[in-house]
Amino acid sequence: MKKSMVNCGVILLLLVSVSLTGCSKTEPVKEEMPRVRSQVVNLAASGQEAAYSGEVRGRYETQLAFQVSGKILKRSVELGSVVNSGDVLMEIDAKDITQTVTITSAQVASAQSQLSLAEANLARYRKLYEEGAVSHMQLDQFQNAYEVALANARQATAQYTQGANQLGYSTLLADSAGVISGIHAEAGQVVSAGQPVITLVTDGEREIEIHVPENRIDEMRNARQVRVSFWALPGVTVEGTVREVSPVADKVARTYKVRISLINPPPDIQLGMTASVAVADSSGQQAVYIPLTAIYQTGDTPNVWVINDGIVSLRPVKAGVFGDGRIQILEGLQQGDVIVTAGVQKLREGQKVRQ
Repeated sequence: MKKSMVNCGVILLLLVSVSLTGCSKTEPVKEEMPRVRSQVVNLAASGQEAAYSGEVRGRYETQLAFQVSGKILKRSVELGSVVNSGDVLMEIDAKDITQTVTITSAQVASAQSQLSLAEANLARYRKLYEEGAVSHMQLDQFQNAYEVALANARQATAQYTQGANQLGYSTLLADSAGVISGIHAEAGQVVSAGQPVITLVTDGEREIEIHVPENRIDEMRNARQVRVSFWALPGVTVEGTVREVSPVADKVARTYKVRISLINPPPDIQLGMTASVAVADSSGQQAVYIPLTAIYQTGDTPNVWVINDGIVSLRPVKAGVFGDGRIQILEGLQQGDVIVTAGVQKLREGQKVRQ
């Protein structure tokens, strides 16, 4: 009986030992591989290029205004209207100007009448002077009266001409053929002389207007190649040249206005179309633009995470200009490198990732 109890106790101890041994055994924890967003470095496709969005504009845009003040009575054009030289665009109330012309016309008639009388008196007194009936002093008085009447007649005529011109200025005419791209006043509005009321884009050359940040102005001036594509014209690419770079930055956006002339543009290009301008730098230095989110800063050194066989490693790079959410990498990346573009702060050296 005792022997049986001893055997049962030994068996129980063995079972407890086996159970405890099984509980102490731990399974290895598998490290979760994070999923990252990546990009393949392609110097041939994107190196040395920057892209800007722009708008198709006319080479010559005229801000038309009345030369006299007044209340606008009629507007004869709409946005996008095609006009020819001499077409009526707007008219202002010319009642006061008409009255002025009437007054000056009466003054001209009066001055001409006075001139005719002075001329007749001078002729009579010149004849009397030749006959010795009047003195030379009397002749000089009528000579002077004639010259005063002549000057008054010329003054009245000039005032009448000025008034007639102002009457003509009450009608705004197109000075050249083109398209109306802006209307800045409406009928019933009182405008002053010189206040722009209509923008006219002259027929002819079309350009692309873009706005460039200050850190890329030198790159724009040294542009080796400019290619323009259009959102509304798939597959159409036009070569361009930088014609003008504004010397002053915009007060609000702090960007510089740049005009791109188009070389042999297709006829389908219309004013206001959205354009994309790709600019290639002429410096000859290999570079690639990557998202700013790909930069991992350690101290003063910018780095990027490079993926090799699913494992990330940190690589220092030399950065150039930046803007529009991208940064230029001058050194440190090679053709075909795969870099992480999002989630760089959560990675560590040698970590496996999924793309």
